[in-house]
Amino acid sequence: MTISSAERNARRMLPLMRFMQTWLPLRWSGHLNRWSLKRSRMPVGVTRRPVSADGVPCDWLIPENSPDDQVLLYLHGGGFVYGQTQLHLEMGAYLAQKIGARVLMVDYRLAPAHPFPAALEDCVTACRWLSKQSIPAPRIAIAGDSAGGNLTITTMMKLRDSGDQLPVAAACLSPVIDLSDKEDSAQPYRDPLLPDRAIQRYRRSYVAGHDPRDPLISPVFGDWHGLPPLLIHVGEDEILRSDAEQAEKLARAAGVDVRLEVYPRMWHVWQLFMEVPQSIQSLDDIAGFLKTHMA
Repeated sequence: MTISSAERNARRMLPLMRFMQTWLPLRWSGHLNRWSLKRSRMPVGVTRRPVSADGVPCDWLIPENSPDDQVLLYLHGGGFVYGQTQLHLEMGAYLAQKIGARVLMVDYRLAPAHPFPAALEDCVTACRWLSKQSIPAPRIAIAGDSAGGNLTITTMMKLRDSGDQLPVAAACLSPVIDLSDKEDSAQPYRDPLLPDRAIQRYRRSYVAGHDPRDPLISPVFGDWHGLPPLLIHVGEDEILRSDAEQAEKLARAAGVDVRLEVYPRMWHVWQLFMEVPQSIQSLDDIAGFLKTHMA
């Protein structure tokens, strides 16, 4: 397959992003992120509106002519330590337009200041808040990337075990499902974006003394029965490919309607690089999957 010029340009940025994840102090990253968010702009046809979901800060991304009772709950990634980024908002806006539904972006609390279970509690609260807005569960879907993929699965497990209705469908982009200590295990893939050293940093910040084998931290140890239809996208070269493959096996063994797509040559959450053709290909597939179930 021919490599596009957009992919080549994106790959030139990856070494810098690997360096920043490994060595840049989290407070500096937070300042940079907040600075960029203040300058973010939504595409034509999408309105961004802040909202509090029972105390959890969120952003509505509202495409023109979208219904009030159809919502995608989106949980951003960032290793549980980085907040919502301009790239996440742009990706969320694209999904909103392709699905033709509002997207609620959850700005959950971050580690290390707020380790487990803070982020999970915020995501569950936001999902329950949607129900309070008279939005029926068959009109709600959930999705997330990386750490947000973890929170997508654990939020559904928490809701199921509490007797709540579950979203009608879920999508995970490069999810992490195992936060147990794997420092001594050989990684079969060398991700162009996400270094193992950064993963260990994120894991320590979020787990913070809790049992990493808790199913609500590492859903690889959890019960996957009763979860809604699930779509998983992962890059061929990324470090979390084995997590995605394990998630697919666990879901299928539990009787979940699941589909795994592995994108050749792609890195961790490549969908954020929306100029890359494979990003749009992936997002269009995700939007189509969610839209079908939400309808």
